[in-house]
Amino acid sequence: MTDYNPDKGYIALLGWSLNAIDAMEKFDRRYIVVAPNWAREYAEKNDIPFMSWNFERLNENSFEIAQMLKDEGVDVAVPLYEETVEWAGAVNAVLLDNPRLLGQSMLFRDKSLMKRRAQLGGIRVGIFEEAHDRGDVERFLKRVNQTLLKQEGDANDPIHIKAFDLAGCMGHRVVRNVEDVDLIPESDFPVLMESHLDGWEYAAEAWIHDGKIRFLNISEYVRLGYSVFVPASPELEAMRDKVTAEIEKLIKTFDIKFGFIHPEYFIGPDDVMYFGEVAYRPPGFKVFELLERVYGFNAYQGMVMMFDPKTTEEEIEAFFPTPVKDANGYAGCFGVYPRNRVVSRLEIPKETEDHPYFDWHELSEPMETKVSKRSAFGNHWGLVYFHGEDGETMRDLLAAQEDVDFYV
Repeated sequence: MTDYNPDKGYIALLGWSLNAIDAMEKFDRRYIVVAPNWAREYAEKNDIPFMSWNFERLNENSFEIAQMLKDEGVDVAVPLYEETVEWAGAVNAVLLDNPRLLGQSMLFRDKSLMKRRAQLGGIRVGIFEEAHDRGDVERFLKRVNQTLLKQEGDANDPIHIKAFDLAGCMGHRVVRNVEDVDLIPESDFPVLMESHLDGWEYAAEAWIHDGKIRFLNISEYVRLGYSVFVPASPELEAMRDKVTAEIEKLIKTFDIKFGFIHPEYFIGPDDVMYFGEVAYRPPGFKVFELLERVYGFNAYQGMVMMFDPKTTEEEIEAFFPTPVKDANGYAGCFGVYPRNRVVSRLEIPKETEDHPYFDWHELSEPMETKVSKRSAFGNHWGLVYFHGEDGETMRDLLAAQEDVDFYV
């Protein structure tokens, strides 16, 4: 890209995302991609500004990349994946001369620290503890159910096990009894343990500049790990003021001045909202792409604007649409995981393909015939996309996809 605006910031994208790169190619900011060396050949072949770096772990050389980017003239670093959030904090601490940004990024990476910070800020959270072995998990399961006054013979309330620093559902397990505890591999520890929160789970995406929300989307989960759509249904959007208040509390508690956050909440009895977790990077399940489908704006470009210290108020006002009002219907996607243990081919169900809301899919033919057993929540094999005018129809359609086979 050569026709960038010299009055805007020079952006470093931390991580490899073709959609983010495409967004920057069509934007007015100069940019450079910082990614592992395996991406170099593709970047050079396609004239993508590139700098190689290994993000596997922070070490004594961690600030070397910050100095390299500073020497390059970069103004700010934008994390694209969970694994680059802490790196962005370290880099921006140098580029923006603000050492607190590194400590702040660690709050977004370590779920245990995150929960404690939220609790200190008066945000409602469930019961949580760290576990270093299976014995810790068994004791926590027992204590939680004693607290709930469960009697002998009653079914246990489940607890949730999550990796400290992985994204989304990765490393997430539901534990209901001692037998479930025995299935947790030693390699998973240490983990965060949480009590189960009943209620309606949803996510939000907030673009933040100068400590204020500039655009807020509410994403409605039909089922966590399987399906989501935007904007949320009228029933959930009716709580927008409460959602906004919770996110403003989060911004204050975590002292967020700029950037993008992706928090998750549970709506309990009497519409009380409980904090699940918050990420400082784009959400999974292609929510950015779903937003572009219904609003027309590029969410990656909006994210870069929030990080760029040279962004102006006029630019922000001209860029973002009005939530819900400006949406062109609803866009959703479903993550496909084979229901059969042995498959031979991809076959899109007729009732899915013929539905007027069906948009497209990114599924491919199976590489193997035997489907591995799903570990914890596991990973989907690809997404199926939908777009339509009615939120309730979208919710029902996404739920129905769980009962059909895409691989036979």
